[in-house]
Amino acid sequence: MSSVCENVSGLVEYLVTSIVDNKDAVNIVSSESDNGDISIEINVDESDVGHIIGKEGHIIKSIRRLARACALKSDVHVDVELVD
Repeated sequence: MSSVCENVSGLVEYLVTSIVDNKDAVNIVSSESDNGDISIEINVDESDVGHIIGKEGHIIKSIRRLARACALKSDVHVDVELVD
């Protein structure tokens, strides 16, 4: 896994653990494709899903924007998904 993937994954993990109540249930799975694109899946406790989504999806959209901005210099596409 490249350092860009580790940096973006670490940023997402930091943001998510800062938001949720049950920090032990947070699981971030990141993978990198052959062309360098990064896919990050966020798994949280069922009671914390609403905290991550936020009102009208503003929180998850902000997490996606920050993750993409983190990888922008390296010209890498980042996809962040909340897994139920």
